[in-house]
Amino acid sequence: MATSEADRMGQGDVGRTSQGDVGRMSEGGARRMSQDGAGRVNQKARTRRAIVVAARELARTGSDVTMPEVARLALVSEATAYRYFPDLVSLLSETFEGLWPSPAEALAPVADSRDPVERIMFACEFLLRGVLGNQGAVRAMISGTITRPDLTAVRPGIRFGLIDYALAPFETTLAARDPLTLPRLRQGLAVVVSAEALFVLIDLCGLSPDQAIASAAGTAAILVAAAFRDASAGHG
Repeated sequence: MATSEADRMGQGDVGRTSQGDVGRMSEGGARRMSQDGAGRVNQKARTRRAIVVAARELARTGSDVTMPEVARLALVSEATAYRYFPDLVSLLSETFEGLWPSPAEALAPVADSRDPVERIMFACEFLLRGVLGNQGAVRAMISGTITRPDLTAVRPGIRFGLIDYALAPFETTLAARDPLTLPRLRQGLAVVVSAEALFVLIDLCGLSPDQAIASAAGTAAILVAAAFRDASAGHG
């Protein structure tokens, strides 16, 4: 049967409408997929942040930091916590970010001092009191990197920034007298101005926290005074 022109026009309209509907449906589906994808990304970011915040809160108490306890505080399963952080060391590495001020901020009270002994003693006490305040997390980090030496690169190394800043005003002077003095002094101070030294003094030597800090700071002062005295003698 012949098809009238009106029928042909109607069929064309139906075709165009169907194609338009399909296009709008595709666009709507794409938007929903995009929104769903963004939602998942945002949820993952929120979960990751919740885990880190929980670890920081636990660290500030000085208590032992473990993945099960962090997961409990973050209101996620331990399996979820491990999906975001494959081990405790990687979580602690991110946890420590932002917990410590910059060396300049930390040593602001002695910023105008030109006494290397005063500056290094202040840096030592600042570090060790911070370690005590977060000792559960610090001990866990040390323990984790001892058993996994391949992870030592993620340790924050806060001592080095403090030592370098404390000695910064004297670098030129020391280098001019003896180029080996400063590197050797930094190495010696890295042993003394450290969480490891603090824990040895407390755990093995039986000192109180305050006694341990005073002992470490005093040893650091002896190292600095000797280095400057030897550098002066050599120059003379």
